[in-house]
Amino acid sequence: MVHKSPEQLLRLVKKLDHAQFDFYIHVDKKVDILAFEHILTLPNLKFIKNRVNCNWGGNSLLTGIVSALTEVLSFEVRYDFINLLSAQDYPLYPAESIYTYLEANKGTNFISFDASRQTDWWKAAVSRYEKYHFTDLNIKSKYFFQKVVNTVMPKRKFPIYAELYGGSKSTWWTITYDCAKLISDQLSNNRKLIKFIRYSWGTDEFIVATIIMNSKFRDSTVNNNLRYIDWSEGNPNPKLLGMEDLEKITASKMLFARKFDISYDKEVLTSIDNRPDSINQV
Repeated sequence: MVHKSPEQLLRLVKKLDHAQFDFYIHVDKKVDILAFEHILTLPNLKFIKNRVNCNWGGNSLLTGIVSALTEVLSFEVRYDFINLLSAQDYPLYPAESIYTYLEANKGTNFISFDASRQTDWWKAAVSRYEKYHFTDLNIKSKYFFQKVVNTVMPKRKFPIYAELYGGSKSTWWTITYDCAKLISDQLSNNRKLIKFIRYSWGTDEFIVATIIMNSKFRDSTVNNNLRYIDWSEGNPNPKLLGMEDLEKITASKMLFARKFDISYDKEVLTSIDNRPDSINQV
């Protein structure tokens, strides 16, 4: 999932280049795709055709993810894993080391969620689906109408699952092919669920985890999305990582880290590239 910085995306793809990896790039529909077209010359790479205009916090980001996922599945290549990254993620190990780790963990789904309902994320999360959110509507005064609707309408109830799962790290995941098919099916064909989440907020942080953990894949899922993400600043977005974070990034033993921005700190990516390629522990 990418919305800016073709140079950073190119660096990410080259770092992950491997004979057993394919790349599918979803460029946010609001962005001019011409800036990314030179990347198409790389092997094993395709652009997602059904692009979505992704709004921060809107259900549209999840819609874009599902659109991309469904298109990947349509090629009928039975991948062992489908790995969701943003262009601001970066691998902490060489591609061969990542391949070796995933090869040793076939059949496992990796997604993070807050196990405790007492976290700050959960305390704020209930309003994501109990209230109406018009984030993706393209109308004037939408937030005024949103406030009026939430004043007069009763709280919304989640339509399907008895237990919800999610967290600030749940958006990005590495899941098996069969689990990916379940996600695609539920979010493409379950009209009741689709209609409900259309007016929910930040659905990417709880819908996929909820579907997985209420399915047969629950027992093959590890509460670890293999990504180092720093939410310590208490902001709506994770901390931009730089050289001052290198020690913590290295100590995390994760496969990937986010969030990076080469206009903020490019040196940290070079330092990561110079790490030994050992991946004995994750």
